[in-house]
Amino acid sequence: MSFGEGARFGGGVLGGDNHGIGGGTFHGNVRLEATTHVHYRFGGHSVGHASGEIPSSELDRLSECFAEPGRAFAELARRLGEDNVLVISGTPSSGRRTAALMLLHRLGVGPVHTIARDTPLNALVPDAGETGSEARGMVLCDPMTGSGPLTEADLLSVRDRLSQRNAYLVITVGPQSVLEGLSPLLWEPPPQVEILRAHLRTLVNTDTEADLLALPAVEAFLARDHQPREVAPFASVLARYAEREVDEHAVEDYSLQTLEEQIREWFEEDDTSLHLREKAFLIALAAFDEGPYALTAEVSDGLYIHLQRTVDTKVQAAVPVFGTHIGKRIQLARARRYEAEEPTEWGPVRQMKARYLDDRTALIILREVWTGHPSARPALVRWLRDLAKDSRPLVRTRAASVAAVLAHSDLPSAMALVIEPWAASKEFRSRSVAVSALALAHNVGAPNVPRILDAWCDDQTPHLRWVAIRTHGLIGPERPAETMAALRTAARHGDLDETEFAQDNPTSKESDRLAEALAEAAELLLLSKAGDEVLAESVRTLEQDRPAFFLAVGGFLGACRHTQKDAPSGRPLVLDWYARSAASGGQAAARIAALWRAALGDRVHRDRALGLLRRWVLTADRDARTEQVLAELLPALVVSGSGSGRLAHLLRTMTGEDGVQPLVAPRLLATVPSTRAPNATTITYGGSQS
Repeated sequence: MSFGEGARFGGGVLGGDNHGIGGGTFHGNVRLEATTHVHYRFGGHSVGHASGEIPSSELDRLSECFAEPGRAFAELARRLGEDNVLVISGTPSSGRRTAALMLLHRLGVGPVHTIARDTPLNALVPDAGETGSEARGMVLCDPMTGSGPLTEADLLSVRDRLSQRNAYLVITVGPQSVLEGLSPLLWEPPPQVEILRAHLRTLVNTDTEADLLALPAVEAFLARDHQPREVAPFASVLARYAEREVDEHAVEDYSLQTLEEQIREWFEEDDTSLHLREKAFLIALAAFDEGPYALTAEVSDGLYIHLQRTVDTKVQAAVPVFGTHIGKRIQLARARRYEAEEPTEWGPVRQMKARYLDDRTALIILREVWTGHPSARPALVRWLRDLAKDSRPLVRTRAASVAAVLAHSDLPSAMALVIEPWAASKEFRSRSVAVSALALAHNVGAPNVPRILDAWCDDQTPHLRWVAIRTHGLIGPERPAETMAALRTAARHGDLDETEFAQDNPTSKESDRLAEALAEAAELLLLSKAGDEVLAESVRTLEQDRPAFFLAVGGFLGACRHTQKDAPSGRPLVLDWYARSAASGGQAAARIAALWRAALGDRVHRDRALGLLRRWVLTADRDARTEQVLAELLPALVVSGSGSGRLAHLLRTMTGEDGVQPLVAPRLLATVPSTRAPNATTITYGGSQS
């Protein structure tokens, strides 16, 4: 029997591969919308069973599908047989309760009782008159001692009575349980595939089991980190699939649904089961997944303070300085620590990092907290506001990433509460974070971002216009004509300083001016994959009006600064573009020449243009290919005697870094026509004659 022919496995609404949020980049195969057709419930995060006898039939059933982890399990059983009492530690979803029951079953103990969490230890052991000839077993999960932590003295006092009454007790505790003088034995569940096989063998025959395990969706499931309590129901889904009771979508979607269920449980738990500080850490780790652990813990405490104030505005928010065990915190979060290099402004630095084991967790946590728990929004908004003002670039980048995820999940609320306040802020850092957030939101599929930017380009608020212009420079290649139209709209506002367009190195005081942002946006678009279309738009609109002229020429001159790999001596990218177009007979070459003529003929841009040509000549002095292309371009820049004179003067008088005229200058001078080129006409660009 074979399954899965033509089945649909994988895929997600974000497109591409998405493995969490890292450095402002989204990775992995994640559906951000909630699935609705099948849901699984696995019980509470903390198991609190009332006292009562477990039927022997249930123990037999558990035994049939129990994947025994070999020697480790045999050693636990031996210790229990010798000591009569055993404390094992594991996360609530690690299968520790089933392990406890199977340890008692291995010893042949019966009957077996589960004990209520609040039962005092001294009340566990039956009186002598109640003891029968058969051994009695008890399981106590996450005891609530009431008077303090579980201590070694407690166990010693109960151990002798257990031995005398022929009784055995297994106590399970969580990683963060408070113990005194005790070292519980760690419960490590067997590999997922062994658990799945153990359950499948009770449901299907051997051949069908092999076919099911070979399904791509099953291989994808086993490649992720799943808890034993999630693996067991998956066997039932596979068995139903084998019987054609469910389709391949149920198999494919199961993994994501279990993860969503786990995350819902985390945030539905009360603070006694999962402390508010740990919930804050889960959110912070979602925002800083694959980031330095110390930084994640630091910012999570900031979120914890905001959450405390949301719970009670009168409370004096406080964070315990010590008492958090890193390993236990990471284990509860289903994450892992590892060492890796972190890029910094001083170069790569090796740091201890943390990430979720399942690369889909981060996005789903952020979506669940924002849309499933609106009461947390005020704290989240204040926290993100703090992150956006942080001096560390990594922190600001992660704030933008979080805002992008929130915008994808709920655009109106994310815009109103997070992104638009950043965009309208007087703080340069906050506005820059808004740019990154909008660009990322658009890249992951948030709706209507270009429409928002187009509207802001015509807004009377300069800060909103600045954010829209910057963001258009990043996402504009998708719609170059519309983007250039929006930028021209922004350029026509009367609060711009025209001279900013012509500045090659504006001062820090002027670095956030709108004119500079417009020129840089046009520059980015020209150097993008949509460069040919942007170039055509730039030339087409030169004569429209002065703002359109300044936008086109300012952006073009900015693009002319860039070289291959941005090396100081690298070949100019625009010159290479000209060469490719000229060789293929394309229109870009003529348009590049037209923009050069416009720049050289304009009084505002002329000095900057001549300065850039001087750089190109110096590059040509070192690179024969650059000289060859520049010799082809220079004649196309002359349409008048004055144009010829400017180029000739530049080539005659310029010197290199050593103060000597470059050897290439006379050779290039010979290519410059000394008179008006045949059939040339004088063109007026934006009101400035050239």
